[in-house]
Amino acid sequence: MTNAIAGGKNAAEADWIANWVIPEFTAAQKEAGRQVKVVFEAQGVDDEDYKTKAALDFQSGKGADVVGLDGIWIGEFAQAGYIEPLEEIAGDAVASWDGWEQIPESVQQAASFDGERFGVPQGADGRVIYYNRDIFKQAGLSADWQPASWADILEAARTLKQRVDGVVPLQLNAGTAMGEATTMQGFLPMLAGAGETIWSDGRWAGDTDGIRDVLGLYKTIYVDEELGDPILQQEASGRDASFQEFAEARIAILFEGDYFWRSVINPAEGVGTAPMADRDTTVGYAKIPAMTPGDGVNGQDFVSMSGGTARVLNPNSASPELAWELLAFMNSSEAFKARAEGTLSISPRDDVNEELLASDPMLSFVSQEVLPITSYRPGLAEYPEVSVLLQQATLDVVTGISVDDAVASYVSALESIVGADAVGNGN
Repeated sequence: MTNAIAGGKNAAEADWIANWVIPEFTAAQKEAGRQVKVVFEAQGVDDEDYKTKAALDFQSGKGADVVGLDGIWIGEFAQAGYIEPLEEIAGDAVASWDGWEQIPESVQQAASFDGERFGVPQGADGRVIYYNRDIFKQAGLSADWQPASWADILEAARTLKQRVDGVVPLQLNAGTAMGEATTMQGFLPMLAGAGETIWSDGRWAGDTDGIRDVLGLYKTIYVDEELGDPILQQEASGRDASFQEFAEARIAILFEGDYFWRSVINPAEGVGTAPMADRDTTVGYAKIPAMTPGDGVNGQDFVSMSGGTARVLNPNSASPELAWELLAFMNSSEAFKARAEGTLSISPRDDVNEELLASDPMLSFVSQEVLPITSYRPGLAEYPEVSVLLQQATLDVVTGISVDDAVASYVSALESIVGADAVGNGN
C-alpha cells in the first residue's frame, strides 16, 4: 500500500507498481519455482488521511505487507509500536541484502530511528544555495561561488546590495505563511550549521546557542542590514513569489531543495510560472556552509537537510520473508531505473545515481556532495507543532521582535507542547 493511484495522486509511482513491479516480481518468483500474487492497495488521499489509515491498519493487526510511509512518520510509528526494525520482522535476509552497500548511511537515516532500520528509503533530496551567476558577475563576484561560512554569505549579499540595483540579495525562508518550507529550507539547515539539531538525546532544543545564532542570522538579514525582503516572508504565496523573482533575476541568492532545479525552473518541465530557458548557464549552486568551518553538526564544514518517503514491513505480515523479498526487489537497481523512465530524480542508490544522473550535473552534485553530509527532521509526533513554533519565531524576528523575546515565546510554547523536562536549554 502506498499513497499513489493511477490517474491521480503520485500517478507515476502507481503506474510503476502496477505495470512493472508486480509483473516483474511475479515473473521472478515463478522462475524461482513459486507462484505468488501481489495485490496493490492504491490510495490517493490527503497525506493525513493516509497516515491515519496506515496507523489504524497497523494498530488493528491488518493492512498490507509492504507499506509506504513519509519518512517523517517513522519515529512516531516506531514509538507507538506500529512498526518494528526490518531485521526483527524478516531476519538475516535484511542484514545480508547487498542493496545497503549502495545506500549511503546518511540516506538510510531517512528510514531509521534510534539507530535501527525500520524501512528502506525510496528517494533522496537535499537543500543547497542557488545563486544567479549573471547577477554575481554584475556585482564583481565570482560566478563559481562556494561560501565557507555564514560570514561569506552575508558579505556576498552586502556586495550585491551595494552594486546591483533592483535585486533582493538574499532569500532565506521565514515566517508561518511558507509553512514547512521555512523550517526545512531555512531554519533547520542553519541550525545544523550552528552545530545543533532540533531534537537530540530525548530533548528538543529550547534556549540554546544554536537557536539564538539562527534567529540572529534572520535578524541580520531582514532587519539590521535589509539584505532580504521581509514583506515576502509574510505573503500567503511568498514561496511561489520567491521562485518567480529568482527566475526573473530579482532575487540573487535562494536557499532551496533540488526540487527547485528539477521541477520549478526546469526549462522543459518547469511547474507554475518559473521555468528558466537559461537555467543551465545562469543558475549556480553551492553547499550550505556551517556558521564557521568545522562548527556544523558532527564537526562538518557543510550541511544540508533532506526529506523523502520510505517503505516498511508490516509486523503483522503472515509472510514476512516473502514481503522482504518484494521490498528488496522494489529497491533493486533495475527497479529504480524503471521508475526513473521519463522523470529524472535522485534515487537512494549510488549505483543508479551514477548512471542516470550523469546527464544532470546539479543532481549529480546533490547525490555526490550533499547527501553524505545531510541531516533529517526527527520523526516524532510532536515535530509538526515544534516546526510551527520555529516558523513563528522567525516571523517574530523578521517583523521586528527582538531575538530575546522571540526565544522566550518559543520556549514557553515549546514547553507547553512537549513538557519542560523535554526541553534542553543552555549550550
